[in-house]
Amino acid sequence: MRASAILGLVLTAACSSTESSNATGSVGSVGSVGSAAGSSSTGGELVIGGDRPVKLVVPSSYDGSKAVPLVVLLHGYSANGTLQELYFKLAPYAEDLGFIYAVPEGTPDAGKNKFWNAGDACCNFGKLDVDDSGYLTKVIDEISGAYKVDAKRVFFIGHSNGGFMSYRMACEHADKVAAIVSLAGAMTATPTACKPSEPVSVLQVHGTADATVLYEGGNFGASPYPSAQTTVLDWVSLNGCSTTVDASSPPIDLEKNLAGAETKVERYPNCKATTALELWTIEGGSHIPVLTAEFTKRTIEFLLAHPKP
Repeated sequence: MRASAILGLVLTAACSSTESSNATGSVGSVGSVGSAAGSSSTGGELVIGGDRPVKLVVPSSYDGSKAVPLVVLLHGYSANGTLQELYFKLAPYAEDLGFIYAVPEGTPDAGKNKFWNAGDACCNFGKLDVDDSGYLTKVIDEISGAYKVDAKRVFFIGHSNGGFMSYRMACEHADKVAAIVSLAGAMTATPTACKPSEPVSVLQVHGTADATVLYEGGNFGASPYPSAQTTVLDWVSLNGCSTTVDASSPPIDLEKNLAGAETKVERYPNCKATTALELWTIEGGSHIPVLTAEFTKRTIEFLLAHPKP
């Protein structure tokens, strides 16, 4: 099986083995499938996402009196939103911290593997005519029309193919996206194709032993993708950050099966518009690391700490 065909398959096993230890909270579905034209009301139920309905968690504290953040989770190739939530466990944080949490679904390809059309490298292997950049932008707009969303606090977090897609959203819709987190994803191999209209805060998390999306960069077929470090350095230029790395932060423990605090934290300071740019390297980490609770806590903290100015 080619590498591109296993980007998300092993996620099922990873989630199944950890499901019993998940924190409380779940992804609740909003309505049923609506029209492809967008949000609609069917039988009194609100539908977000048209023929790809989005699951939402709206915190119990939400009363419409003030704008709240929106966090969008993007699953890996051949996975789905439910499995990705079982892996990342973001839903309890939506309730506790008071943000709206959206879990959209990719499109099935010929092999019935759901994917995001994140660019040349990943992961529209069947070359289907799918505009996920436009679809996810519409999802933001629909949720913002139904709920009071803080336009300065719209965030994306994705794994693998979902990380690639998070970068595409930052490149093409920087006016809407304040910050992204990518676990085992990468930027486009053609940095000149990324032209954000304004700076976006970026956190890249990547394991050095990732055999699927290589830490040092690689390719899927004839389509290359950059290394984790090159991905971040591209954003040094895009965000106008200092090229001097700040590695003074102590390492953190993100992987349960690796002893000690295995993850090196590197920051690139002095970015434009108070944005942040960081690379967290999981030394010995695989494509699907067995995540500690610290991963979710710290990545959510990164996102919420970096709204648009």
